[in-house]
Amino acid sequence: MSKILERRSIRKYDPNVKISHEEMLKILEDATRAPSSMNMQSWRFVVVTSDEGKEKLRPALYGNTLQLETSAAMIVIFTDLKKFEYAEKIFDQAVEKGLMPIEVRNKQITNITNMVPTLSNEGIEKVGLIDAGLVAMQLMHIAREHGYDTCPIGGFRHEKINDALGIDKNRYVPVLIVSIGKADEDGYPSTRLPIEEITTII
Repeated sequence: MSKILERRSIRKYDPNVKISHEEMLKILEDATRAPSSMNMQSWRFVVVTSDEGKEKLRPALYGNTLQLETSAAMIVIFTDLKKFEYAEKIFDQAVEKGLMPIEVRNKQITNITNMVPTLSNEGIEKVGLIDAGLVAMQLMHIAREHGYDTCPIGGFRHEKINDALGIDKNRYVPVLIVSIGKADEDGYPSTRLPIEEITTII
């Protein structure tokens, strides 16, 4: 069986196992190789590792206290409604590395400049939710390559988490929390619906 198929959501971690800043940054860096709409990389991470930080996060959670108290970190993933401000930086980097012709860069920037005024925050957020889901799944697989386990958490008080962490609520929309650490339990196996019931091939 593929290692990918062995992933389980872990709720109890070994509280004595910590992840260094360097390794955490490497995990996140590799996770951001996930695709995103127009390569705008709208995901933003707040990595909560300290006891003080976790206590700030606690009021924004409905439950999941076991993950909070035992994980090495709670990674809060936001989507940036102002992601297009990074367009020039992203495409300039691509040109500098020889990955994109300057003509393509200029065309992309022109298209984005003309498009952004027509977009609503709701539309930008919707695309950002997809981007965040992609990077979260990549993050969970990369974590396993480093010997850690994870649990995605969508059930939290979205309206409270920005204030709890001191994050601009007008710009950054919370999407998901991923707990990460060394598993101290096996986790529960789960079933999936038969593929024939959820797939139509035409």
